[in-house]
Amino acid sequence: MLTPAFMCKSYSFSSVLLMSGLLVNTGLGQDRTQARSMVISRDGIVATEHPLASQIGAMILAQGGNAVDAAIAANAAMGVLSPMMCGIGGDLFAILHDAKSGKVYGLNASGWAPAKLTPEFLNGKGITNMPLTGIHSVTVPGAVDGWQKLLDRFGRMKFAQVLAPAIRYAEEGYPVSELVTEYWSSGEALLSKDTNASKTFLPKGRAPRLGEVFQNPALAESYQEISRHGRKAFYEGKIAQRLRSYWQRQGGTLEAGDLKDYACEWVEPISTTYRGWTVYEIPPSGQGIAALTMLNLMEQFPIGEWGPNSARALHVMIEAKKLAYADLLRYVADQRFSKVPVAGILSKDYAKERAKLIDLAKANARVEAGRPPGGGSDTTYLCVVDKEGNLVSLIQSNFHAFGSGLVADGTGFALQNRGGLFTLEPGHPNILAGRKRPLHTIIPGFMAKGEIRIAFGIMGGWNQAQAHAQFVSNVADHRMNIQAALEAPRFTKLTFGGNDVQMELRIPRQARVELGEKGHEIQLRGDFTQAVGGGQAVQRDSAAGINYGASDPRKDGAAIPEPLSGKARRTSR
Repeated sequence: MLTPAFMCKSYSFSSVLLMSGLLVNTGLGQDRTQARSMVISRDGIVATEHPLASQIGAMILAQGGNAVDAAIAANAAMGVLSPMMCGIGGDLFAILHDAKSGKVYGLNASGWAPAKLTPEFLNGKGITNMPLTGIHSVTVPGAVDGWQKLLDRFGRMKFAQVLAPAIRYAEEGYPVSELVTEYWSSGEALLSKDTNASKTFLPKGRAPRLGEVFQNPALAESYQEISRHGRKAFYEGKIAQRLRSYWQRQGGTLEAGDLKDYACEWVEPISTTYRGWTVYEIPPSGQGIAALTMLNLMEQFPIGEWGPNSARALHVMIEAKKLAYADLLRYVADQRFSKVPVAGILSKDYAKERAKLIDLAKANARVEAGRPPGGGSDTTYLCVVDKEGNLVSLIQSNFHAFGSGLVADGTGFALQNRGGLFTLEPGHPNILAGRKRPLHTIIPGFMAKGEIRIAFGIMGGWNQAQAHAQFVSNVADHRMNIQAALEAPRFTKLTFGGNDVQMELRIPRQARVELGEKGHEIQLRGDFTQAVGGGQAVQRDSAAGINYGASDPRKDGAAIPEPLSGKARRTSR
């Protein structure tokens, strides 16, 4: 009971709660700058941009699958749950850390152009710039061959097991989530141009609304074919036949050999060091080299001392982006066709020279590509760590929302428009050619230091490399955990010239004022804008045997831990 003396004194409500022991002493906690906590588990964790896909991956782990099995199951589910972002009509890249060998592996499962799709063919039709829609923007999809290579080399399960949950959602349907609803509605105009696309993705003559149940029986059938016959179903079997027939009807150049001969490639990841971390990316034809170039440039400045979201740190990163992307656009292409000066671009000495072009007082509106030694949009990202310490960093995409806007008869998936990233400029390394892969925007990321390994990725077209560099800086320079590093406000510059740059409103006003004084033309976006992409991350502390997961609030997703399987109990270590 409160005494009369206590009652006649003036106390704040918080003081009363403190005295009565109802409030925790805030000095014992932290002033949080992140909205949610990391997921922490001794078992596996799956992080995707949709909770149902994350749950499927976690279930696969509980059923005895490893990180590769879970990643493919989650990716297949995303093709059902977020069909505008990804699907078996698109391409795939992955970085894997194998716990047993300690090695890091890379997979480039991006598709090539049909043999007869050439600049001469397009010029003959009056086409002088690569189209971003229609059949001539489509390259052979690489995702299914990528799945097969991953399962064959590192998986424990078969297609029938990992595709079963996605097949069920495709057959029975699922309620459409918040952001997916918005993405879907923005694709209505494109989808309405193709009869098959409209039938598949606009079943009521419009995009599904929030919470409305969507079914895709045609995609379920395609997955069933892959379950029974593996990659052959897609590149030689029933799906291949449907693709060829539709391609020809659209006036495209695809032939049987373009599908049958296609093979993705195991590649050696490229890397650089940054503040004691080793950061890995897939080599060209992807844009990952630009993220590493940015880090090499940023390393020349004391960004950690300047603090996160300071004007000086942001200025250096924005200027580093301009320099890195100038080289990206000039040199990156399919290395089977063009000599890309990878070692020169990643040279620390080259970075020191290029860093001299960064004026700390002024933004540079015109940045030219350098001369390195030896030189002459819509996407889904997911990552998995399992209890053994295997990690998968996987990204898969249609490029633009619903890709080309085309759906082959009875297949249930959109065909990507990656061919739009070729150029028709004579002599350019990235010029269109038959059986050639275009410059790619999608990149999985990976970083390691001592016993700590992090698989991470952030989506969003040309945003990705610059977002990777910001994430790495948050971890390495500012000592953020992976959830805080994903949530931290970001900038993005999606153009290759000028001083325009988009920034989230959470970047401090004073920093924005100082950046404006340096010449940056800031376009303010919301607190958690889609413009800067959304990401996922998982982390393995091998010394402690503990896993961590993080999911970006800019997406619908979640990091979900592996549930107890009901099998053998864990023994003490």
